[in-house]
Amino acid sequence: MARVILEPMGRERQQWLPDDEFESRREAMETRIRELTTLRDDVQAGWGEKYHARVREKGKLTTWDRIEALRDPDSEVFPVGSLVNHGEEFGGRTSPGAGVVTAFVQIEGRFCVVIANDNTVASGSWWPQTPEKTQRAQEMALRLRLPVVYLVDCSGLFLPEQARTFPGQYGAGGIFRMNSLLSDAGVPQIAGVHGDCIAGGGYMPIISDIVYMTEQAYMVIAGAALIKGAKSKEITSLDIGGADVHVHLSRCADHRVPDDETLLLRIREEVRRLPGTAADYYRYGEDPAEPHWAPQDLDGLFPEDHRMVYDVREVLARLVDNSLFWEMFPDVGKEMVCGVGRVGGLYAGFIANNPELTSDPDDPSVPRPGGILYRDGIAKISQFSRCCNDDGIPIIWLQDVSGFDIGVEAERQGLLGYGSSLIYTNSTNTVPMFTVLLRKASGAGYYAMAGLPYQPVVQLATPMTRLAVMEGRTLAIAAYRTKLDEQFKVLEGDDAESTREGMARTEARIQEDMNPVAAAARRDVDEIITPGEIRPWLEALVRMAYQSTGYRRVKNPRIWSLHDQARLQS
Repeated sequence: MARVILEPMGRERQQWLPDDEFESRREAMETRIRELTTLRDDVQAGWGEKYHARVREKGKLTTWDRIEALRDPDSEVFPVGSLVNHGEEFGGRTSPGAGVVTAFVQIEGRFCVVIANDNTVASGSWWPQTPEKTQRAQEMALRLRLPVVYLVDCSGLFLPEQARTFPGQYGAGGIFRMNSLLSDAGVPQIAGVHGDCIAGGGYMPIISDIVYMTEQAYMVIAGAALIKGAKSKEITSLDIGGADVHVHLSRCADHRVPDDETLLLRIREEVRRLPGTAADYYRYGEDPAEPHWAPQDLDGLFPEDHRMVYDVREVLARLVDNSLFWEMFPDVGKEMVCGVGRVGGLYAGFIANNPELTSDPDDPSVPRPGGILYRDGIAKISQFSRCCNDDGIPIIWLQDVSGFDIGVEAERQGLLGYGSSLIYTNSTNTVPMFTVLLRKASGAGYYAMAGLPYQPVVQLATPMTRLAVMEGRTLAIAAYRTKLDEQFKVLEGDDAESTREGMARTEARIQEDMNPVAAAARRDVDEIITPGEIRPWLEALVRMAYQSTGYRRVKNPRIWSLHDQARLQS
């Protein structure tokens, strides 16, 4: 009988990283963590206490109060898209989190995707990127077959920016398309209507399986103000589309409740009626366990200088249960590490860049830099990715990649072809994939290792992440190459000073573009998390991957194709 043999990985931190160096790295990371915490707090505050008070004066809960009431006690909320629109202004107004909260929330023991208009930001209006952020959360729910809970309190589009939210392929109408696709796939959708639901806000809950309305909520295609102007009628929005109308006459809603608190209790009851999680079933009798080596060490493990190396196996040892791991093909393509471990008692495949120096297999005396995709490593992770997909094992990609190997030998070895094989594999995989950008996410290596264009269910970044085709200095050299000598020094002449200034501006702009906060604001990453938060995030995501049954094949570990590959390599 084939068995999964997990072996100990990692060492006591002091054996390979002295205390003084660890503290130096941790202090540098703490500075970044404090900045991230401030950004998170600013988003959660919405437009500030004045607007929180205004919501409560109406007898309603704020959006985050509603999420607190929904989540299971002692469970953690995992937001996605928190920093969308960070740094953007629209007519002098900001839209923290694009005016919508999207998060994985555990309700009655089941992970759900909660999509909630932030009623402290322009009454829950839809801003530029609100539709895209909402659809991204719906896509996550569809890929994992997680129930969706909508907490609707939306006064429609922020009309001054309608050209950026209404017409495009991923404009506001795409939300309703995703409603339909979720329904078609049998994914449960439960909607709570808490207040203003005008135009698109009115359409959003309708395709849900169950719709609740509070007594002060209404759903309308056009509100009272518009109808007064168009038809000269004195009428309120509650008269047009309140619970009286939609629960008892139109049947566009199912139940009416007196207030927010009651509505949220009823949603919890509805979720309780759904099938429970299958995670225990797929643990095959194994209990969840913490890593033997503390995950919190990760906040002080990574060098501040992205050019310095570290042992990625020590990272893995702080992510997997009991720090036990089955490494596949360890003697081939040593610039890559791949294998299987348990996370929260559930199997997951890991593919990670090894930033350390390795030897060239054609000439072991020649060292070569890590974090680069060479032929053997590409072939190795392509095969491993295919096996995980065949066996139904979710894949976690840990990126610290500088790109593909380049040069005469790389072309002669057919690196383009090997790279295309990896790209094909990741483009056609159906198993859930999750990507974590540890440090560098550069060039086509970012694509090949399941970067966002290859549709991982979730892509996370850290405060260290540098996402770009190339570094700022390298790009500046490429842009001004004709002005430089063979050592990349500026050629002296009349325009030498302007060349230096131009290169400095280019480098500075690229460095800013590479900032993970800028990437999160553009939705190029789903969320920024600290290194110490990687383990709890992975534990939640892997559990979500196993929560629902019947939509993908999950093989018993006895018949994994990984066993065949391991045997052939022995």
